[in-house]
Amino acid sequence: MIVQYAIIWYLTLETGEESVLAIATLVGMLPMAILSPFVGPFIDRMNKKFLLIFYDAIVAVIALGLFIYGINNDVYPLWMVFVTIGIRAVAQTAQMPTVQSIMPTMVPEAEITRVNGQFGIIQSLIFIVSPGIGAFMVAALPIHWVILLDVIGFILGAGMLLLVKIPEVASQGEKISVVKDALEGFNILRENKPMWKMTLISALFMLLFMPAMSLYPLVTTKYFGGTIVHAGWVEVLFAAAMLIGSFAVGIFGKTKDRMPWIIAAYLIVGLSIGGSGFLPGNMNGFWIFLVLNVFAGIVGQIYTTMNMAITQQSFEAQYLGRVMGIVSALMSIAGPVGLIFAAPVAESIGVQNMLVIAGFGGILAACLLYFTPSVRNYDKFLQRKLENEGQ
Repeated sequence: MIVQYAIIWYLTLETGEESVLAIATLVGMLPMAILSPFVGPFIDRMNKKFLLIFYDAIVAVIALGLFIYGINNDVYPLWMVFVTIGIRAVAQTAQMPTVQSIMPTMVPEAEITRVNGQFGIIQSLIFIVSPGIGAFMVAALPIHWVILLDVIGFILGAGMLLLVKIPEVASQGEKISVVKDALEGFNILRENKPMWKMTLISALFMLLFMPAMSLYPLVTTKYFGGTIVHAGWVEVLFAAAMLIGSFAVGIFGKTKDRMPWIIAAYLIVGLSIGGSGFLPGNMNGFWIFLVLNVFAGIVGQIYTTMNMAITQQSFEAQYLGRVMGIVSALMSIAGPVGLIFAAPVAESIGVQNMLVIAGFGGILAACLLYFTPSVRNYDKFLQRKLENEGQ
């Protein structure tokens, strides 16, 4: 994550253009949108430990190549940065569904929400330190030395992963039929009507939300008149708020109905981010923007963790990789569609109004979830079903 943020800061410092950040985000999301349906079959049937090491190895090889190039060149051409972002995205496309499909095989059913919360704590800590360290290192070191961290991370991560025993699932070792298995994952998801509706609503939210998120550094620097350091503060505080949200899930994660929390989270994110678009474009507005991002970060993490736990509990472990691939694809494809319009719209109406659009997306998602009874009551039904199966 340090390298990922370092690349964002690098592009912001070198260009400061809406179109460059929008393209970078688009390149980072397209692989997930295109490839997610097809990685699920491999996740369900191949050795998951090997897959995780393989993903990180790809990123490390690319990082090593960039480091060698950077020794002899002061500036990376934009096309090279975009290709790097794209390849990193390909690896990450398969990495997250793999991790998510492993968790239900290693965690008791009753503890899965709480453990997801603890996993969120670790992720939040990473998000807290990464923006600040990334910004500091970009300012203090040539970018190619920062990129070398990916190689070090691979060596340490692969070494620790080799010591972990990951249980096999029933489908592991079976013959892989990519298209057939992807369609099977799609059909399994569609058969669960409430989960299918939740996924579509989340995709609609992403369509309206992601364009603003891709321009977040420019909201700070161009609208509020801050510096790249201030932009780093936004990221750090947002991640710290996510950490608080993860602790909250650890406390309240065993609730019998998680849907009210998810609906409230969408609503608060919408009001916080959308309200930021009406703040004055000066440093006084920036400090309020920071506070609103804390609220959004807390509830956003609650939503993410609880929604993931519901998804993991809704499908059998041997199919979870395929289902997660479809869910990731539907989430991801909405983002690039919105990003196509992000730069021209932001340039015409201002980056601050992109926040208003994102906020509307959160409020709309909350309303759709609440006024769809099968979705609003789904978790109560799911918990009763799991209790009956456990008897």
